[in-house]
Amino acid sequence: MTKKTALIIGASGLVGKRLVQQLLQDERYEKITALVRTPLEIKHEKLTQTRYDFNWPNADLAIGDELFCCLGTTIKKAGSQAAFRKVDYDYIVETAKIALANGTKKIAVVSSMGADKDSSIFYNRIKGETEAALQKLSYEACYILRPSLLMGARDELRMGELVGKLFMTAFAFAVPNKYKGIEGKQVAKAMIAIMNSNKVGFQIFESDALRTF
Repeated sequence: MTKKTALIIGASGLVGKRLVQQLLQDERYEKITALVRTPLEIKHEKLTQTRYDFNWPNADLAIGDELFCCLGTTIKKAGSQAAFRKVDYDYIVETAKIALANGTKKIAVVSSMGADKDSSIFYNRIKGETEAALQKLSYEACYILRPSLLMGARDELRMGELVGKLFMTAFAFAVPNKYKGIEGKQVAKAMIAIMNSNKVGFQIFESDALRTF
């Protein structure tokens, strides 16, 4: 079996941390390269953490067989809509272009339920624009994951998510499966399974589909 190198951006987030942990245990991958602004606490012989400036990217650092993108922020944390777009659109699309030029064949991206480039909701519109930009790139396979509310512990408190999680927990019995909250570790698990599938081209996986992996 040919061993692979996984390239990750967004490794410090809710899904990203679980993804790193799962990839380190996956025998199909001999090396995990995380492009980070701040190093993770985790240490492992398979893990290489490389400081990366998304504003001034060093193309020589973005090398891997597959690109896993878990990068994302909130408008509140970013500070403005423009700053949010820089992270959730510019950083993702530019890194994808660089990795593709370096020979990466497949990409998997955590987007969001409701992503739509024509949406009147800013958050959903940017997510949709990012998807549309990635679709135009010539990857052999581009997988878009659209989870609903992400469940699990974050390093920072997101009040909106906290309220949503409480609601989801209390009224889970009444929420359609597509809209139920989903654990970050399950999204990571689905991400790896999808990346190792034989599907090619541009593929979108909604939240209910992510539960099946």
